[in-house]
Amino acid sequence: MTVQQSGRRERKKAATRQKIADTALRLFLERGYDAVGIRDVAAEADVAVTTLFSHFASKEALVFEQDEDFEHRLTRAVTDRAPNEPLIPALRREVLALVRHCTADSAAPIWRMIDASPALRKYDETVRLCHAEALAAAIAADPALTRSETVARTLARFVIDAYSLSRESLDPEAALDEIFPMIEAAWAAARPSHHTHI
Repeated sequence: MTVQQSGRRERKKAATRQKIADTALRLFLERGYDAVGIRDVAAEADVAVTTLFSHFASKEALVFEQDEDFEHRLTRAVTDRAPNEPLIPALRREVLALVRHCTADSAAPIWRMIDASPALRKYDETVRLCHAEALAAAIAADPALTRSETVARTLARFVIDAYSLSRESLDPEAALDEIFPMIEAAWAAARPSHHTHI
């Protein structure tokens, strides 16, 4: 297969995935999450149920279609930061951008739907833990950061919680201004000591 054919196939796959996700979200918001089944989404998007499941592992995953992008953005805040750029400000900048995106007026109906559904809330919690693990792995893998795996995992959980807490706040930016100095202090407190043993 040529590179061109492969590229075309990937674009077609991505377009199908997006079409399914957009259709699902529209139906969920119009009729209510619980009132719409997988078959309804597949029929409306004009795809087979098996095609839908080849793109999304579950009904809940249809709502969180951009999760992968969310995770990549967080890990790139670690891996793509400038040489010598401190970690915490880089993470705060990315979390702020993500919170702004998620608290835009257009996102409000989606979050209301998630908050009203026990299944979606549970899925959101599971996904947040996965994001925290991915972020922790990126932090632990950076030789310049010299922290233990436990510290990396703790910090990652703090950052994911900071995102959630600020997203739910009436003033997300003010919430981040309160939360991130605590994260900064915890990160500084976990700096390895370089005591020499005589």
